[in-house]
Amino acid sequence: MSQIKTHASVSGNSNSALSVVFEAFRRALVSQMHPKMLAAILLPFAIAIIGAVLMLYIFWSPLTSWLNARLDQFAMVDQLEQWLIAIKLVWLKVHLVSVLAAIMLIPMAGVLGVIIAAVFVMPIVLRHIEKRQYPELKRMGSNVWSLGAWNAVKIGIVFAIGWAVTMPLWFFPPFALVLPIFWWAFLYNRIMRVDALIEHASSVERRAIWSRNNGPYWLIGLIVSLLNLFPPMWLVLPVFSSLVFAHYSLMTLQRYRFEQPGVELITE
Repeated sequence: MSQIKTHASVSGNSNSALSVVFEAFRRALVSQMHPKMLAAILLPFAIAIIGAVLMLYIFWSPLTSWLNARLDQFAMVDQLEQWLIAIKLVWLKVHLVSVLAAIMLIPMAGVLGVIIAAVFVMPIVLRHIEKRQYPELKRMGSNVWSLGAWNAVKIGIVFAIGWAVTMPLWFFPPFALVLPIFWWAFLYNRIMRVDALIEHASSVERRAIWSRNNGPYWLIGLIVSLLNLFPPMWLVLPVFSSLVFAHYSLMTLQRYRFEQPGVELITE
């Protein structure tokens, strides 16, 4: 009960919201060091590697052919190639189509890793942390697997389409940096926050928490997407991000139930 009171005392102002976000990251870092969570890294990582190999094998030739046909239609590409020659990046000019194809396909493998983490690893994460830090938090969710799987597939498709459609903007700074960060923040935020809550929160609680904490959830997604810029982090991010979103969501749910006792009895 003392833990619930601690979270209940957090007000809705921005400083308090930030403190809960950073506390979620601190707890996630501690949880990640547990042998069980270290072992959980292997599943989404293996799926991402297999997915990358399959996508490159299946889609590489058609995608590079399509890019070759389309890029020849844009004068801007000729200017880009001349600029690459001027700055001594001739190798990049020669392999421009291959680089663009890799930029389009490899993130899709990362999406598979995030989806696997959300649908299959998140339940493992929740069972791990609830026994140790949230033992009094009742599970009030329903249709958990179907809701999580449908949301993951839906957001994954939106991410893939958005990534492909906005790629032409990458030729204009600062979009080459801003757009990948935005899309990864969108992916992590919209997938992980659902799977972090659906097992414990009723539909009423979920709507209230997501509405009240949209900013902090986006902040977590943004921080995770910035970490995603560093390749060594790709190995741990699917599980680590699950831990961050799970800790933040369960802390927020504890506070919500303390502030509005009895609301969790309102189910679907």
